[in-house]
Amino acid sequence: MKQMSMKSKNTLTGLMFISPWILGFLIFTAVPLFYSLFLSFQQVKITTQGIQTKFVKFDNFEYAFTVDALFTQKLLTFLQELVLSVPIIIVFSLIIALLLNQPIKFRNFFRTIFFLPVIIASGPVINELIAQGVTSIPSIKEYAIFESMLSSEGFFSTVLLYLMDNLIIILWFSGVQFLIFLAALQKIDQQVYEAAKIDGASNWECFWKVTLPSIFPMIVVNTVYTIVMFSVFSLNPIIEHIQTNMFQIDTGFGYASALSWIYFLLIAAALAISVGLLTFRGKKKYA
Repeated sequence: MKQMSMKSKNTLTGLMFISPWILGFLIFTAVPLFYSLFLSFQQVKITTQGIQTKFVKFDNFEYAFTVDALFTQKLLTFLQELVLSVPIIIVFSLIIALLLNQPIKFRNFFRTIFFLPVIIASGPVINELIAQGVTSIPSIKEYAIFESMLSSEGFFSTVLLYLMDNLIIILWFSGVQFLIFLAALQKIDQQVYEAAKIDGASNWECFWKVTLPSIFPMIVVNTVYTIVMFSVFSLNPIIEHIQTNMFQIDTGFGYASALSWIYFLLIAAALAISVGLLTFRGKKKYA
């Protein structure tokens, strides 16, 4: 019997490492996932005799876009917040990572402080903070410059108002991304910076020509993570709307399953577009 090649051994080793996840997915996730797809085309009624289903074709999906105006409104609002929040989180986490990668005092303490919200910012905690009004900066709106900006209608005023109302939450969602950027920055060879300095490059040029190309793959990873994080957050209004329809008599599990698959396809499209644009621009700019 011929000995296995190094590539085959590495492949087998990798499969052994991911086999617990594969088994867990097949046993605990795959069956409910495809069952929900089956229910999305059904009218589901829960009776004393069990779950009764009736095939209704695409009626649940048509109802979501033609009758359920609340779902489409929440969907559009979520997309707007996603487009605004993701770039802000990526930029803020990158800035913090750059600052805390410098040899400053109490660096580990500040790293802990910036990551701490990831541990304590669960759904109930965020909900309580929102109820107390501590997730926004209301006093900043009292300044004349902000009042003049907010008085005008347009995209800029909408973005500014959204930032003022959700700034704290947006910054709190940057903990994991900050750690990923920090790990990527620490992997960059310092000799590259020394060579760039010898050639007369400034700190600004080093950032655009050395740092940013080196950590660009992590920008893609953080973008994917941020979109997924926003989509599965427990206080997401779309998830709350889906959970509400699960237990209503006129909609039920069939309609809720259809809403879930619409939401899943939307998130998948957002991920595909984001990764595609970043990869295309990255290859074009850093090729």
